[in-house]
Amino acid sequence: MNVTPRRGEVEDLLREAAPRVLAAVVRRFGDFADSEDAVQEAMIDAARQWPTQGTPVSPTGWLIAVASRRMTDRIRADSARRAREERLAVEPDPGPSAEADDTLALIFMCCRPELTPASAVALTLRAVGGLSTAEIAAAFLVPEKTMGRRIARAKGTVAEADEPFGLPAAEERTERLRTVLSVLYLIFNEGYAATEGGELARTELSGEAIRLTRIARLALPREPEVGGLLALMLLTDARRPARADARGELVPLDEQDRSLWDAAMIAEGGRVLDEAIAAGAVGPYQLQAAIAAAHDRAPRAEDTDWAEILALYGLLEGVAPGPMVALNRAVAAAMADGPRAGLDLLAEVEPKLEGHHRMHAVRAHLLELAGDGAGAHAEYVRAAGLTASLPEQRYLTKRAARLATAA
Repeated sequence: MNVTPRRGEVEDLLREAAPRVLAAVVRRFGDFADSEDAVQEAMIDAARQWPTQGTPVSPTGWLIAVASRRMTDRIRADSARRAREERLAVEPDPGPSAEADDTLALIFMCCRPELTPASAVALTLRAVGGLSTAEIAAAFLVPEKTMGRRIARAKGTVAEADEPFGLPAAEERTERLRTVLSVLYLIFNEGYAATEGGELARTELSGEAIRLTRIARLALPREPEVGGLLALMLLTDARRPARADARGELVPLDEQDRSLWDAAMIAEGGRVLDEAIAAGAVGPYQLQAAIAAAHDRAPRAEDTDWAEILALYGLLEGVAPGPMVALNRAVAAAMADGPRAGLDLLAEVEPKLEGHHRMHAVRAHLLELAGDGAGAHAEYVRAAGLTASLPEQRYLTKRAARLATAA
């Protein structure tokens, strides 16, 4: 054993090792659900022992050995599996393989198309991210039992699919990759801008999404949309230090102290985006990353090239149309061509987003720009009543109160 680590160091070490350990156990035993349980049990043992006894020389090897013993015990307890146990007992350990490929294979298993997005997110965070059920439940503000049932159902779906461990065949990979990237982006968004609760952000989720997307890019360097998603995450997360003030209150983009933005992360995001665009056809994640880059290039809010951003949103709406894209395009139009242009575009999308706090917040902002204080006040109040995020609710309420005071 090495020196005794602090508990936080153990948690980081376990989270980083989780996908490698699970990949090794699944590759050997073939049963995803039981292997995931065995790995979780091994990680619990490590969390209890390592802070007092010290970390082993090979933490990953220790975890694989403990999880494998758990799996062997389960196999021995099941007489129907004795033949399989005998085969495993004489089968040589598989040789080393690319960790990125193994981790990506796990992500593909956790993001099966039969799973709901919520289930795929939860299973990915548990099996690949190394988060406990309690941690995932806390991040999404649901009871631990509820999250446990969700994860159990997801594992059952994966088990029923009986998919061999490894990356999907090339003809299936493209479609499955869309689901994987969607799940990773959902994890990032929930971490960057929490949809519920008192916290503005949950950095453990956004950080995990970035880590997993880095792995996906390492394993699939020729898939431009993987690079596009990583660039989008980096260019967006770079602004996180300025998104809240000292009291934790939301600071909108145009009021942020841009000197707090992470310049190194912006530079990396720009490089990744350039490589992704050069690699092939431009897709929605690359376009969203280009929009984020346009914001990040502006040293001041008033220097933002809104004409470029409006054009990029037009391209994005062509390849990935949707009400949220149209909503953001309306904001860009207002900033580029005046609030009336934005309000005209907003009128087209309002029926699809009626009752969504973001639509009412955007309408309030555009009405305020147009000089309609009373209308903006009513929309801010409406938006504040619809959001489940307490920081957003406080921000929108303050905007409404400021207009009421001015009137």
